[in-house]
Amino acid sequence: MTFSAVSLLLWYDHYRRIMPWRALPGQKPDPYHVWLSEIMLQQTTVATVHDYFLKFIARFPSVQALAAAPQHDVLAAWAGLGYYSRARNLHLCARELAARGAFPQTVPALEALPGIGPYTARAIASIAFNVPVIPVDGNVERVTSRLFASVIPLPAGKKQLATLAETLNDDLPAQARASDFTQALFDLGATICTPRRPKCMLCPWQKDCAAHREGKAAFYPVKTPKKQRPDNYGTALIIRGPGPSVLLRKRPEKGLLAAMMALPGSDWLSVSPPPDIPRKNASGGPWMYLGRVKHVFTHLTLYLDVYEVEVTSWGAARSSHLAPLLVPEMIVDAVPCAFKDLPDQALPSLMRKCLALTQLPA
Repeated sequence: MTFSAVSLLLWYDHYRRIMPWRALPGQKPDPYHVWLSEIMLQQTTVATVHDYFLKFIARFPSVQALAAAPQHDVLAAWAGLGYYSRARNLHLCARELAARGAFPQTVPALEALPGIGPYTARAIASIAFNVPVIPVDGNVERVTSRLFASVIPLPAGKKQLATLAETLNDDLPAQARASDFTQALFDLGATICTPRRPKCMLCPWQKDCAAHREGKAAFYPVKTPKKQRPDNYGTALIIRGPGPSVLLRKRPEKGLLAAMMALPGSDWLSVSPPPDIPRKNASGGPWMYLGRVKHVFTHLTLYLDVYEVEVTSWGAARSSHLAPLLVPEMIVDAVPCAFKDLPDQALPSLMRKCLALTQLPA
């Protein structure tokens, strides 16, 4: 089956989305903007990325500026976007690109760079350099599954859908608007061929769509039921001191929220603390229970019980009267951070949720 690339491009010329990282008609795409947006958009919505992208390029206007920045500054600018390995790899990649002096323009060369996988390499090659390949994101996957009425459930059907997607530009002359064609596919999936209630009557490929002929476009793509995320539990401690300031510690270089700044606290375990582990100040100690924060990661849901204490000196924070919640290991490498400096810290949204439970100084 052949789909009319021309009809999709005509639709795109009228209805393309305007986004800060996307070149306007007649403009040449900026590879830095394309790369940065594709990394940011992984597991993140366009609406969320929009403002982050603008702030990020204002702070790091070029690959060279990003490469020269300390990792902490990059993580701080990324804070709140989640999936922080993306930011660390972005920084490593920027340093390699700065050393090279330019972006490579082929899929294999792009894929060899830190943090750039098969999809991202194809997206950059196609959008930034007009290479006629089809990067298959969730939007393209959904469009393709409906066009061909593919009944193989995802994720098992991903390989077949990627193969079918490669045929969507068969009637497009080599390198003739390959960049626009890829972005047209993205826009078609995001605005017309949506997960629920697709707007089939507005689709330029309606007459060629097998799912539309069946009258059940919303049935596709078929998906295997997801496994339920396990629950994990822990504590987060807001230890306030002179300054006014709060203790923060850097998380390990590997694992969840790697290299980000965090509040001291317990390990995250699969068992919830029993009710008699102080949720209230039953022991006569100085802790105040502020509440429980819920945060959903890709593979688990985390519940943190948040406690607060105020100390007159940081030496007091290491004294035994802060037991039973605090053990020395939790703050051995912690450092005080002035409340006024918290916005500049590489604090993930989970920690910002915890801090939102207390009254910060104006």
